[in-house]
Amino acid sequence: MNTSQGMVRRPSSEAVCRATGRDWDDWFALLDRWDAQRRSHGEIAAELAEQHGVGSWWCQAITVEYERARGLRAPGSGRDGRFQVSASKTVAVPVEQLFAAFVDADIRRRWLADAVLRERTVQPGRSARFDWGPDHSSRIAVGFTAKTAGKSQVALLHERLPDADAAQGARTYWREHLTALKALLEG
Repeated sequence: MNTSQGMVRRPSSEAVCRATGRDWDDWFALLDRWDAQRRSHGEIAAELAEQHGVGSWWCQAITVEYERARGLRAPGSGRDGRFQVSASKTVAVPVEQLFAAFVDADIRRRWLADAVLRERTVQPGRSARFDWGPDHSSRIAVGFTAKTAGKSQVALLHERLPDADAAQGARTYWREHLTALKALLEG
């Protein structure tokens, strides 16, 4: 569930217990005994899956919440200390038109004029990845989904942001610009 700041709330202790057989306190104690604070994110998730039979979604949820609880990860950040934000918008146009608004520089300038992008990879009509900014220090990954013949959705992830302030700025930026994109394409 999203909060007003765009962060995701952790599932309740009852929900994790129903799904995995243990509540948060039990998982955190088990991981502490295993010395998980000295392990990588991947090692923790693998331990949960392989030794405790936890499903992949819950492996990630438990690992991230453990890392947050032990001060290894700030909300919205990875263990490397970088942050990421996501945004999405449904637009009443075919997916091909929405995709073109990102990959065609002439169209993109009409709603994202100040952006400095360098294309990394493209899967036509499905996804696009870009280096972002003049120094290419962050990245955006964009996915496109056809909802109906005349309606599609864009989901964007802006990664490798340096701090919480940059993440909040990016969140605001993408909300405003995806709204401008929708107005342009539906206008």
